[in-house]
Amino acid sequence: MELAQIQDLYTVFMQQCPSGALHLHEFKRIFGVQSTSEEESVYIETIFRSFDTNRDNAIDFMEYVAALHLVLRGKLEDRLKWSFKVYDRDGNGKLDRHELKHIIRIIHKIKKVDTEMTPSQICDRIFELIDLNHDGQISLTEFLEGAQKDEWVMNMLKLDVNASGWVLKNVKK
Repeated sequence: MELAQIQDLYTVFMQQCPSGALHLHEFKRIFGVQSTSEEESVYIETIFRSFDTNRDNAIDFMEYVAALHLVLRGKLEDRLKWSFKVYDRDGNGKLDRHELKHIIRIIHKIKKVDTEMTPSQICDRIFELIDLNHDGQISLTEFLEGAQKDEWVMNMLKLDVNASGWVLKNVKK
């Protein structure tokens, strides 16, 4: 990014977050999450925590820039690695059926996925397609390769925070 773009981002960041830190309630407001939806709330909290790399319950300006860069300009592989990190709730580097089903269930409700499959069926199908060694867990390598080989799997696994609309509206070109 050029210096002028970073300055514009900083100006917007400070207007939105005068304290110099983006907290969860501000993050929810930015993405239009209503507190009435438990699924949306859990989903956005998971996304928030993935961007809060120092685990201080706030996103500082550097974390903010890194998050925007990943979401808006990141390579597919980097976005998939980030998606894997979000799915991997226990941080052990592998996805089990419970972790995968948990996030699929949330995404299914939020995005109103147009499929006749239940979240359990989606989870089972993903495991069939990408758990190559059939150990009941999906490694990062299996996740990346499976998502890049199969468009359906990609659509089911790739997280989308839809930040581009907010950024384009709030940051000068």
